[in-house]
Amino acid sequence: MTHLDIGEVVERTGVAASTLRYYEEKGLIAAAGRRGLRRQYDPGVIDRLALIAIGRQAGFSLDDIAGMFAPDGTPRIDRLLLSDRADELDRTIRRLRVLRDGLRHAAACPATSHLECPTFRRILSNAHRRSPTAPRGRS
Repeated sequence: MTHLDIGEVVERTGVAASTLRYYEEKGLIAAAGRRGLRRQYDPGVIDRLALIAIGRQAGFSLDDIAGMFAPDGTPRIDRLLLSDRADELDRTIRRLRVLRDGLRHAAACPATSHLECPTFRRILSNAHRRSPTAPRGRS
């Protein structure tokens, strides 16, 4: 089996060598060995790094992602966890759409002052419910 030099992995994935070493420390990937001072990786590391990237983009922590791999390195992804994360992303998308629409309205609003605009006043009155730092309650 042909192994990939750390430089080849960096080139193919765009993941920095320092990040690869950090992922090794976290147990997310493992070097297959060394050639001189340079780490060598199994070609499967490319797919594993892609899974890690997708997990990060979806908002999973590295610890969450580490739990998505069996001890032998094969993926064991909890489908319920993925479904829950997708639901959370749907809620975030809805909040961001409302925010985007409000910003567009505020930018184009013909009112002399934004505080005179009924739509903008409604945006202000609802802002605390959409704030990520506001306590979550029932709406």
